[in-house]
Amino acid sequence: MTTAETSAAPAEDTAPARNRPPRWWLLLGRDRAAAVAAVVLTAVVLVALFGRLFIGDRAQRQDLDASLRPPSLGDGVYGLLGTDVLGRSVLARLIDAAATTLSVAVPAVLCSLLIGSAVGLWAGYHGGRRESVAMRVADVILSFPSLLIAVVVLYVFSPSALNIVLILAVARIPVYLRTSRAEAAELRSRLFVDAARTFGTPGRHIIHRHILPIALPTLLTVATLDFCFVMLTESSLSFLGIGIQPPDVSWGLMVAQGRQYLQTAWWITVLPGLAIVLTTVSATVLAAWARIATDPAQRWRLTLPRKRRGASAAVPPEMIP
Repeated sequence: MTTAETSAAPAEDTAPARNRPPRWWLLLGRDRAAAVAAVVLTAVVLVALFGRLFIGDRAQRQDLDASLRPPSLGDGVYGLLGTDVLGRSVLARLIDAAATTLSVAVPAVLCSLLIGSAVGLWAGYHGGRRESVAMRVADVILSFPSLLIAVVVLYVFSPSALNIVLILAVARIPVYLRTSRAEAAELRSRLFVDAARTFGTPGRHIIHRHILPIALPTLLTVATLDFCFVMLTESSLSFLGIGIQPPDVSWGLMVAQGRQYLQTAWWITVLPGLAIVLTTVSATVLAAWARIATDPAQRWRLTLPRKRRGASAAVPPEMIP
């Protein structure tokens, strides 16, 4: 092997590594807002999963002598955020409510995502009468406001977490059905799909192996945004008194229970409302970041230095002087 060939070999070996896209956590670290949003959401999820193991029954433990105590460092850890009218720790109730709120929002979003995406991809790929029937069903569901449907159904039937999950899941199915149908209808005429069809690949395998991986980033972005809507809807239903019922507690129910003490004990209402705002805003920011990070045509925006993102956001890096 000559000297020229020896010097060219490392360059060829390192070329794929140089062109390899950055790891997602490196891209996340370049965006401060998305990184902070990811930290907030991770903390909320960890609190919802493991918080009840540490607080025990403190969320329901009453102490009338400690009624409406303001946030203080002198009452121990559980008095850090004050107490409600029954002397229950607001911190413990926030932790308990996080698990309840996420146990409603996450299953509802997952159910609507799986069902709506499966039907939408199937209808969009095959087209014809199947697509027309699927879209008409979606139009019928969308013709009724989801919050109004939830109010009517929960008023007729007993309010419970399971009923809320089922109602919100059915109401949000058209969102994913329409999105996935549009993606599949656009991708079914691509050359790689025609090639797979020419070689006799069954339709279900084409959808699973070729169409779903391309449509998945868009669907996950929609699911992240829809998570905010579902959580706000659950909080609204609990605030109206037809959502989560005592002795269970959710952030929306805490806001409803503390609204009459807003002038004298603001922490009972403001703190759970702040938890709702922080969670929904963090999910929205992270969804916007994930949409760019999962799109190969837009991912380069996150690799630019922060000072050059504003001026060079519309120009690919190879065209930047």
